[in-house]
Amino acid sequence: MREKTALAPWPYPFWIAHRGAGKLAPENTLAAFRLGARHGYRMFECDVKLSADGVPFLLHDDSLTRTTNAVARLGAAASEMGGDHDWQALAQLDAGCWHSHAYAGEPLPTLENIARFCLASGHALNIEIKPSPGTERLTGEVVAAQAARLWHGAAVAPLLTSFSTAALDGARQSAPGLPRGLLMSTFKTGWLENALALGCVAVVCQHLLWDSASVNQVHAAGLRALSYTVNAEAEAQRLIALGTDGIITDRVDLFSPV
Repeated sequence: MREKTALAPWPYPFWIAHRGAGKLAPENTLAAFRLGARHGYRMFECDVKLSADGVPFLLHDDSLTRTTNAVARLGAAASEMGGDHDWQALAQLDAGCWHSHAYAGEPLPTLENIARFCLASGHALNIEIKPSPGTERLTGEVVAAQAARLWHGAAVAPLLTSFSTAALDGARQSAPGLPRGLLMSTFKTGWLENALALGCVAVVCQHLLWDSASVNQVHAAGLRALSYTVNAEAEAQRLIALGTDGIITDRVDLFSPV
C-alpha cells in the first residue's frame, strides 16, 4: 500500500475557464480572457505551442485552418501546421472572424501577451503545452523557460500541463520550480508513477475518469485531481462531491466561480 502523502497548499481557484471563455468568444485570444474575467473567472486555461522561429503563442490545433483566416492569408501554406510558420506571418492572421463578426480582427496572442494580462489583473493561468509533432521536448523547454521569466517573483506561478511526457520532462529540466500537471484522456498502466516521476503536482483527467478510488489514489500520493472539460451541472456536482480540486469548463455563463 502506498504511504499517504500530505497535500501541499493549493494556490489556484477551483473554477478554470477553458481557453479563456469557453465557446462564448474565439478561443485562446485576449478577447476570450477578457470575457471570462467579466464572468468572474480568476483562472484560465490556454494552449501554447511554438512558431517556427521559437515564439510561444496560443493555438489549440496543429493546423491554423479552424480558428484563423489562414486560408485567405496564406493560401496553400494554410494547410501546414501552425508551428511551421514564423511569428511575423502568424501575427498577421485574424483569430476572431471564424467565431463571429463581433470579434473580427482579433489576433493570435503570444504567451507574453497573456502573461501581461494575467499579471496585471491578478489572474492565475494553466498553460497547456501543446507541441507540434516532433517538437515535444523543445516546446516544453522553451515554454517553461519563458513562463519562468515572465512570472518571476509573482505570487502564483502558472501551472504547466501536457499530454506529452516529453514536453513535461523538458519543462522540468528547463524550469524545475514551476508546477506541472499530467494531462490524461484515459488511465494507462503506470499513469500515477509517471506523474510522480515527472515531479507533477496534479493529474488533470477527462472528467468521466474520476471516481472515489482514483481521487483517493491521487490525493494519497500528494497530488491534486483536476477535470476537463465539464459543462453540465450534474457532472460538476459529482466531481465536487468526490473532493476533486479543480474544474475546467466552457460554461463560464453557467457556473459561478465565486
